[in-house]
Amino acid sequence: QARLVESGGGLVQAGDSLRLSCAASGRTFSYNGMGWFRQAPGKEREFAAAISWSGDNTYYADSVKGRFTISRDNAKNTVYLQMNSLKPEDTAVYYCAAAPGWNGSYYSDDYAYWGQGTQVTVSS
Repeated sequence: QARLVESGGGLVQAGDSLRLSCAASGRTFSYNGMGWFRQAPGKEREFAAAISWSGDNTYYADSVKGRFTISRDNAKNTVYLQMNSLKPEDTAVYYCAAAPGWNGSYYSDDYAYWGQGTQVTVSS
């Protein structure tokens, strides 16, 4: 059974960095677009970043552009989200997702597989 497991979340101070990982098991996602979404308390889930199967195409929400970097290692079946210059408004549960197709997407409905999420808390 296909499974996505996020890790790397935690409690940090504003300005710090974190790197999230999303490890896939049960099947390869090397040919699938992957994405990171986040959900803050009391808010809807929102898009953060996405990447195509090859890594050639990346997409970012305006709120994280220039601070977050999505990457992937297909040999390890793992996707990463490097988060720098973290702000308190980045506090959320971060979810990894896999799309059925080769490219990433801004829209959560385009993703077929989801992880359970990892909590990121940024204190001011």
